[in-house]
Amino acid sequence: MATSSPTLVAVARDLRRRTAGLRFPPPVQHVYHPLAYAWEPHRLYLERYGRAPKEVVFLGMNPGPWGMAQTGVPFGDVGMVRDWLGIVADVGRPDPEHPKRPIRGFSCPRGEVSGRRLWGWARRHFQAPTRFFERFFVYNYCPVLFLTEGGRNLTPDRLPAAAREPLIKVCDSAVRRGMEVLRPRYVIGVGRFAETRARAALASLDITIGGIPHPSPANPGANRGWEEKVSRELARLGIRVG
Repeated sequence: MATSSPTLVAVARDLRRRTAGLRFPPPVQHVYHPLAYAWEPHRLYLERYGRAPKEVVFLGMNPGPWGMAQTGVPFGDVGMVRDWLGIVADVGRPDPEHPKRPIRGFSCPRGEVSGRRLWGWARRHFQAPTRFFERFFVYNYCPVLFLTEGGRNLTPDRLPAAAREPLIKVCDSAVRRGMEVLRPRYVIGVGRFAETRARAALASLDITIGGIPHPSPANPGANRGWEEKVSRELARLGIRVG
């Protein structure tokens, strides 16, 4: 009996299930799973904009506390997701929730700089999201946010090795399945960690891997000329923009 091809939604559901079964020791104190409590906007994003094939996929690392953790969309600054991508949906709350990192969904008053920079670049070059998503897509490697007792964001590369290795195994498998659905010619890691994981997870696929600086203000290289650096790297790879 023939089986149907997987969809991005099916890949995300499986990733949600597999990451929910992982456990993370100190210094991790709170673990947020946007694919659970913010599933509706995430599903809308995949269904509306994830039609294959794509030429280029930007691969991020994991949710930020003011981005995907609030909206369920990669680099999900509330204003950009609501006003440019046109996605608004109900968002629940993680349990337990860190008092310094509350989830307010689309009512969150704080924006995410990384998301404003990435989606702002796309808006300036493509004007309409439909034009951008004809060829491009934005995906996240890991769907989980990790917080310390004090509320500090712990990125996956800073997790203890015993917790990081099972997470990488799950996320490598999921990103490979996602790229098998999207069939891109290029995967561009947003930041060094995402580029490294893309090279490892997708090594046997016929995909060209590149990298751009992460747009976070915590990255000194992103605070001056970030858009120009992105354009230069894409041009070096032969990727047309706009």
